[in-house]
Amino acid sequence: MTTVERADVAARDNLAALESEAIHIFREVAGEFDRPVILFSGGKDSTLLLHLAIKAFWPAPVPFPLLHVDTGHNFDEVIAFRDHVVEKYGLRLLVANVQDWIDDGRLAERPDGTRNPLQTQPLLDSITDNRFDAVFGGGRRDEERARAKERVFSLRNAFGQWEPRRQRPELWNLYNGRHRPGEHVRVFPLSNWTEADVWNYIAREGIELPSIYFAHRREVYLRDGMLLTEGPWGGPRDDEEVRELTVRYRTVGDGSCTGAVESAAAEVDEVIAEVQASRLTERGATRADDRLSEAAMEDRKREGYF
Repeated sequence: MTTVERADVAARDNLAALESEAIHIFREVAGEFDRPVILFSGGKDSTLLLHLAIKAFWPAPVPFPLLHVDTGHNFDEVIAFRDHVVEKYGLRLLVANVQDWIDDGRLAERPDGTRNPLQTQPLLDSITDNRFDAVFGGGRRDEERARAKERVFSLRNAFGQWEPRRQRPELWNLYNGRHRPGEHVRVFPLSNWTEADVWNYIAREGIELPSIYFAHRREVYLRDGMLLTEGPWGGPRDDEEVRELTVRYRTVGDGSCTGAVESAAAEVDEVIAEVQASRLTERGATRADDRLSEAAMEDRKREGYF
């Protein structure tokens, strides 16, 4: 066996192990909790999460509803894809619209226009109102240092907050889901995946994604080192030049703080090659909300969002 063949076998074995671990986690949650929910936005990680959930329970339907905290500033392509997937698999989707919280005064628009930090209260209210006791998320440890120290089963207190001292060890893939009334557990089946693993698995499984993840022409402008696009969240300032470039998105979220990257990668294999050559994580390269402060993600985690 050549070196290339051995590397290919190792890569396949790695994906098989990651898939098996994630499916095991889904089934553990189904056995331990009463009212789980999957966070689903239509982005690549939540789409992969849903794909694994479907595999875990096939041929039975996924036994959990989906929840999307919609900022109202999402990309049209992603929302259309979200609704397409829900219809295709006959899933139940709950949408918590940030705009509703703004309209009734529970939240106020931020001066900078970004709504990503406003997702926390709608998420916590939705968890409380629906009595969800386990919340699946697509967070990965390779994305950001605050996520790197997260457990697979992350206990949250009655206020939805993460308390470091109350997190449990997870030895030999044994997960402790015990919690007090009013508390819940965030569950991250993709914890041990990397961005390259995600894309290699997408290629292996032929998973459908929003077109925004692949090269396309789009009008963008440069701000703080990121290529942003105009939308309901705002547009370029007077000194910012709009150009039409061939770009794609490595991660998607609130359009006010999610940047594109110049790219000609129109196929999954081309995206994989780009990811393998990159020295920055997708969040580090294209998410302005992580740059609000050095501890932006850590702050959101303590407040109850991540």
